[in-house]
Amino acid sequence: MATNWTPASWREKPILQVPEYPAEADLHAVEDDLRKLPPLVFAGEARRLKKSLAKVANGEAFLLQGGDCAESFAEFDTNGIRDTFKVLLQMAVVLTFGASCPVVKVGRMAGQFAKPRSSDIEKKGDVTLPSYRGDIINGIEFTEEARIPDPQRMLRAYNQASATLNLLRAFAQGGFADLHQVHGWNLDFVKGSPQSERYNQIADRLDETLNFMTACGVTAENVPQLRETDFYTSHEALLPWYEEALTRQDSLTGDWYDCSAHFLWIGDRTRQPDHAHVEFLRGVKNPIGMKVGPTTDPDDLIRNIDILNPANEAGRLTLITRFGADKVEKGLPPLIRRVRDEGRSVVWSCDPMHGNTISAESGYKTRPVNQILSEVKSVFSVHRAEGTHAGGIHFEMTGKDVTECLGGAQEITSSDLSSRYHTHCDPRLNASQSLELAFLIAEELKAHRDLDAAKVALAG
Repeated sequence: MATNWTPASWREKPILQVPEYPAEADLHAVEDDLRKLPPLVFAGEARRLKKSLAKVANGEAFLLQGGDCAESFAEFDTNGIRDTFKVLLQMAVVLTFGASCPVVKVGRMAGQFAKPRSSDIEKKGDVTLPSYRGDIINGIEFTEEARIPDPQRMLRAYNQASATLNLLRAFAQGGFADLHQVHGWNLDFVKGSPQSERYNQIADRLDETLNFMTACGVTAENVPQLRETDFYTSHEALLPWYEEALTRQDSLTGDWYDCSAHFLWIGDRTRQPDHAHVEFLRGVKNPIGMKVGPTTDPDDLIRNIDILNPANEAGRLTLITRFGADKVEKGLPPLIRRVRDEGRSVVWSCDPMHGNTISAESGYKTRPVNQILSEVKSVFSVHRAEGTHAGGIHFEMTGKDVTECLGGAQEITSSDLSSRYHTHCDPRLNASQSLELAFLIAEELKAHRDLDAAKVALAG
């Protein structure tokens, strides 16, 4: 158990990226209400995820983390949750083939309501208002009333997260995740893709494997693992009042767990070692993550690692790198070398989204798919050169057919962005672009695996 830590000790530390609530009494009342509500996830689930992430840290599994940039109250519906879950399953099957190992599936879902902002204010014409910080804090409408932080929104976020988790558990365990069905969806995608010939090899190999398993009597009827899957939730732990209120002491171990999600992470703007967000997450036993990038100092990184994972437990800490395609080869190697040379056990995951955000000619904030893929390839190559392994990917994506990111097989252009640009915050990959990237990344993983096998054969 962390020393000199309580669920409330973060309150004694400096803090960034949080709202100023106008009425403290209202905030305290909501915190009290949240403390009385059931946990959204359970300590045993978080422990199971940490074991799976330990395998990722040891190169025996691969992490897929993805979902909305920021969940919204207005767009909450069953179909949206189902479609995002479906695409993540499809991506996981493809990546399992490429990595030749289990894929740990973690959604940016059921809690990803708060967003850090580069500025505290937003200006339109002559009007200046507080920035939108996510539906759990204030409203996206550009009005003075909507932008007032409202603690009651935390209760609505809790209720939406609870409903989302109920659906996800039903989908994961109720037959929706049947491997044959997921593969059938992928075959439909391949047939309809402009790049179908490129993806056929992977799709055909998967088809052969499943047909062989069926011929041997290995079916969803007699092997539950083929019709069920483990699926976990995650979000940035940006709003500590909400996180503290949902933190519970496990009756079996006596340890504290943040029961708002299985996996929580610290963002690029809030990872100061002596600040509140690091202080809070150091004390909960969930597997946790931290974003790192061009501004990360190797000394500060080691300091944070030792604060957040003092026992050096495999699976406890995931470093989520976010550089930008043109900064990976310069910025990532020093961090990898320092962590490796210091003997620290971490999962290395790649967030290729946040470093590749641009403004299109049409004025929309967007991300080019080719730059996203380029960053992933660069990260894989750097890890290979350093003798470490890239353990996962972290995407902002949706199961909907939005037009928010440029390029891909659909060849979305700047003029197309306005067609279906629905995000409340950052641009997301749509379902087709997400699957396309999964196939391309699977090719990369398989190529790296084949090279390693060839080296072993030559050495033998």
